[in-house]
Amino acid sequence: MTDQRITDLEEQLAHLTRAVEDLSDIIARQDGELTLLTNRVRMLMEREASREQGAGGTVALSDQRPPHW
Repeated sequence: MTDQRITDLEEQLAHLTRAVEDLSDIIARQDGELTLLTNRVRMLMEREASREQGAGGTVALSDQRPPHW
């Protein structure tokens, strides 16, 4: 291999390494956001189930089929 070819390959490797690191950072951030959003949805579902139960209904509306089924 020529010196230029080795230099080109090293440059490509550096760019690919940087791209992988950037994507890894993005995935880590998205994982944190998904965890946060999952917790919020669970909390909202629990709150709504509690509100439905407190309204005197014996069956939570989320457990019933919509009328068009």
